[in-house]
Amino acid sequence: MAGLTLLCVAAAALLLASGGAIPPPEEAARMARFVLHNCDWGALATLSAQEGLRGQPFANIFSLSDGPPGPLGGSGVPYLYLTDMEISVQDLEINSNASLTVSLAQTPYCKKHKYDPQNPLCAHIIFCGSIVKVNDSEAGLAKKALFSRHPEMESWPKDHNWFFAKFNITNIWVLDYFGGLKIVTPEEYYSVKP
Repeated sequence: MAGLTLLCVAAAALLLASGGAIPPPEEAARMARFVLHNCDWGALATLSAQEGLRGQPFANIFSLSDGPPGPLGGSGVPYLYLTDMEISVQDLEINSNASLTVSLAQTPYCKKHKYDPQNPLCAHIIFCGSIVKVNDSEAGLAKKALFSRHPEMESWPKDHNWFFAKFNITNIWVLDYFGGLKIVTPEEYYSVKP
């Protein structure tokens, strides 16, 4: 129980460190940046290449980060630490297209306001695009972003051939209020701060 309380306090501190209050519903691009920056993981959906599931949607949970915690740490780029041994990564080797969903349900915000994760007021963002390995010049940014939030990653088995990747965003949908999804372009998304 003490561990759960400590986890909730840490998550609340993260929300406060990144700017406190969530953006208003009319600022969909800012909301998308805010939600991603305050989430440590997301559901990544691929098209399965596995026997018996080939061509079917397949969702899996991945740790991610767009930068170190805090108001100035977010780049908006979802970075991931991957290995070819992982089933979803095997799917991505056949078809790199994917969608990524992140939600404030993983923070204390929705519980505090008694919002069910499916309630539109418990904001969630759906990104569509592709997963690409980062080049050498971007690997340092990805490493800092991920290891600052997920320090355990540094000790993961070296023989798994881990590599840094990013979600190359082509489409963004924001659900943060009643009335349906809002569409945000990548240009709008990257031009605002969370």
